[in-house]
Amino acid sequence: MNDGGRSGKGFDQASIPSRPAGSTPLTATSNNPILPVLSYCGSSILMTVTNKYVLSGFGFNLNFFLLCVQSVVCVVAISICKSSGIITYRDFNSDEARKWFPVSLLLIGTIYTSTKALQFLSIPVYTIFKNLTIILIAYGEVLWFGGSVTGMALFSFGLMVLSSVIAAWADIQHALQNYGHSETEASARVSTLNAGYMWMLFNCLCSAAFVLGMRKRIKLTNFKDFDTMFYNNVLSIPILLVASLLLEDWSSANIETNFPAIERNRIIMAMIFSGLSSVFISYTSAWCVRVTSSTTYSMVGALNKLPIALSGLVFFDAPITVPSVSAIALGFVSGIVYTLAKVKQSPAKTGGLPTSAPPMSASSQSARDSLKS
Repeated sequence: MNDGGRSGKGFDQASIPSRPAGSTPLTATSNNPILPVLSYCGSSILMTVTNKYVLSGFGFNLNFFLLCVQSVVCVVAISICKSSGIITYRDFNSDEARKWFPVSLLLIGTIYTSTKALQFLSIPVYTIFKNLTIILIAYGEVLWFGGSVTGMALFSFGLMVLSSVIAAWADIQHALQNYGHSETEASARVSTLNAGYMWMLFNCLCSAAFVLGMRKRIKLTNFKDFDTMFYNNVLSIPILLVASLLLEDWSSANIETNFPAIERNRIIMAMIFSGLSSVFISYTSAWCVRVTSSTTYSMVGALNKLPIALSGLVFFDAPITVPSVSAIALGFVSGIVYTLAKVKQSPAKTGGLPTSAPPMSASSQSARDSLKS
C-alpha cells in the first residue's frame, strides 16, 4: 500500500552508511542515478500490486492480520540489516516509545483505511484519489505551521479534484453499463464503489493527520528515518495483533475462505513480499535521494503515479475506458504541476505574508512527499 507512511520514505544522508572512496564497479553502479530511480518505482509497484492481490482476489477480510504480518516482516528485515551493518537505528527506549505512540496509532489508521479502500477500488482510482491527501496536508501546514499555497499549487489542487471526480464518474458509469441488465447487481456494485470512496476519504484524513502529527513528534524525538520505521512497526505489532484477535473472524471456515488450499502459499508469499516491499521502498528512497537530489526524488514520486496506475490496468480487471484513462492522465499531470510548484516556491522564501513553513527534518519532508506516490 502505497503506503510510504509506514516507512517514512526518503532519508537523511546519514541514514545510509557512507561508502569508502574507490572506483570499484559496485560503487560506480550504486552511484548511477538510473538504477535507484528504477528500483524505487519497482518497489512502489510491487507493494501496491501485492496488497491488491491479497485483498481483492479471494475475499480476504483479515486486514489487521495482514498489517501485523507486514510489520513483523519489516522489523525482522531491518533487524537483520542492522546486525549486518547495512543500516543503523536506535535501540528501543520506553520514553521515546511513549512519545511516538500517538503517531503509530495514526499510522495504523492510515494503513488500515488504505487496505479497505484498495479492497473496494481499483488501483488507478485509488492512486488518483490519494492525491487529495496532498491538499489536506498543504492546508494543514497553512493552519498549524505557517505554510502557504501558491497559485500554481492551487491550480494543481484543482486538477487533482477534477481527476478524482472523473475517476469516480467513470467507475460508476462502468458499473451501470456492465451490470445495468440487473438492477440488483448494479446497485450492489455502486454500493461497493461508494464504500470504497468512503474508506478513501477516511484514508486521506488519517494520512494527513499522520504526516502533520509526525512532523511535530519528530522535533521531540529527533528521529532519523530508520528510527521512525523501527518504532512505527514495533509499536504497531501488539495493537494490530489484539485488533485482529478481537475484531476479526478466526473461525476455521473464515480461515479457509481467506487462505484457500489451492492459493494458500501464494497468498502467504504475497503477504511477506508486501512487508519486504516497505523495506525496499525505504532503502531505494534513501538511495535515490543520496545519488540524485530531493528535488529529483519528488519528481520521481510524481511520475511514479503513472506506472502504479497502469499496473492496475495490466495485472487486474480495472476498466479501461476513455474517462478512466483521462483521469489517470490528469492525476499524473496534477502531480507534476504540484512538484514544479514546490520547486519554484523553495528558492522564493521571502518575508511579508507567510510564504514558507519552518524548517523540517528530512524524515517529515519525505513522509509528506511519499503520499504523492
